[in-house]
Formats: sequence, structure tokens, C-alpha cells
Amino acid sequence: MSQFYVLVPVEFNSAAPSCDCVAHRFGNAADRPERVRRYPSDMTDAEWAVVRPLLPVPAWLRGRGGQPEAYCHRALLDAIRYLVDNGIKWRAMPADFPPWDRAYAFFRRWRDHGLVKEFHDRLRARIREREGRDTEPTAGVIDSQSVKADAVVGSDSRGFDGGKQINGRKRHVVVDTLGLLLGVMVTAADTGDRTAAQVLLRQVTDTHHQLELVWADGGYTGSLVEYCLTAFALVLAIVKRSDDMRGFVVLPKRWIVERLFAHLMRTRRLARDYERRTTSAEAMIYWSMTLLMTRRLARPHPQRA
Repeated sequence: MSQFYVLVPVEFNSAAPSCDCVAHRFGNAADRPERVRRYPSDMTDAEWAVVRPLLPVPAWLRGRGGQPEAYCHRALLDAIRYLVDNGIKWRAMPADFPPWDRAYAFFRRWRDHGLVKEFHDRLRARIREREGRDTEPTAGVIDSQSVKADAVVGSDSRGFDGGKQINGRKRHVVVDTLGLLLGVMVTAADTGDRTAAQVLLRQVTDTHHQLELVWADGGYTGSLVEYCLTAFALVLAIVKRSDDMRGFVVLPKRWIVERLFAHLMRTRRLARDYERRTTSAEAMIYWSMTLLMTRRLARPHPQRA
């Protein structure tokens, strides 16, 4: 069962901290000075008001072991957002954030226990509700993106994409019609789109049971169309580019996933694949999307007529 932050009155022996994260209220973060927010990637107060109720509850607060955290949750989130947005190394974390190894331990824990995906999915559901949509989508778009890999990426998870002439990894994604991420899988760049799509679409349909239609480009033609219909009861609609088209042409539905790739490339940690593990690369993509969604949720929403 999903767990959420719950505001519970608590008595302090000292002055109550201005931050209301659980590390300050129930952990040991109050022993450390609060950080002054100064970077563009830092969450505003409006973003924090949206984020805080959606954060997963730490295991130590649910009686499942572990020590109470000693660093502010908001500061740790800002540290990871700074790293993803600016593309720095973990050891190059600015001194006003918690120590880099504590920020990495937080990132690793959320990656290994699926907490970053849980947090991401809650934000996506909140945006869909705000846009007047059902929280569960019925249609999506699938595509892939090949990116160069850094030298730290081992040969077991990298390959050469002959079509794009890229030596690195490939990001396979499924998005909803709002361009919000439904699922991601990172593979070697020489992995075929149809092969990866079978695995990714199984993961996505297991999570999103109302998904009925997915648009794709010509790289997903062939037996995959029939396989999706028989295995997942999913219609895979191919949006092809006409042979007489010249230059850049916006194709129906396919532009939605291309817009997501454009956002990912604007977060500098994702301009190239720097992660040793594919699970870390997938987690970075989820973190990048949380930046987009928290900013969108913090903006005033125009009232519909």
C-alpha cells in the first residue's frame, strides 16, 4: 500500500524548525543549520507545498529499521535536482548541500526501492487530474533515443547504433498524450526497438491497465503489432512518414514523445549517459521529469470556462 507524508503535531524541546520535512520533524536534521536556497534548480516554496504530501514515507518512520535521517529532505531533493539539471559529478556537489555521499546514498536508496518512480507517478497523476484527465491514461506514444555513453559505461551495457552512428545506450520510453512519462527502459544502443518494446510495453501495461492504444513510428512495424494485440490487448498504431515528405515535418502524435526527448536533453546530466548502471540511467530520467512536473504544478492554473 502506498504511503504518504502525514502532518502530525509534534513537540520540540527547542525552537521549531521552519522546514516541515520529516527529517526535521522526527529525525535529526534539526541539529544542522538550514540551507539557503540560491540555485535555479532549487524548489520554490510553491513547489515544496506540492511535493511534500507526495513524498514516500521513510522506512525508519514506519518502524522498518534504519536510523532517522540527519539531513533535510528538501535539501537532499534540491541536491539531486542540481546534479541532474547541471550535469555535475557527485563529488562536485556544492558545499551548501549535504555531503555528496549522503546525497548519493539518498539517490541510491530511492533508485533501488523504486521510490523515485513512485514519487514520479504521483506527480504525473496530480498533473493529469489538474488537466481534467483520468489519472490512468488510455493512450500513449512509444519511441527511442540513442545517446553517446561516457567512458565509465561498461561494454556489457553499451553498443553501436548503426542507424544513428552512435556508440552508447538507447532510451526506450512510453509517454501519455500529455507528454508525461509512463515507462522507461535503458539498453545498449544496438538493441532493436521491437525487441525492447516487447519488454517495456509489458511493464507499462502491467502498471497502467486502462492503456488501449499506443502510437509508434515505422521502426515498430512487423510482428510486434500482432504481438501487442494478442499479448497485451493493445493496439499499436504505426504513424508513418510519407515518401514524398522533404525536410522537417511534424507528424501526428509522434511529436509528443519528441518533445519529451527535447526536455531530457536540456537537463545536462542526460545530454550523455554517464551512469555505470542502466537502473541509475533510468532513475535520472525520472528525476528529470520530476523537475518538469513540479514546476508545472507550481504555476497558477488558468480556470477553465
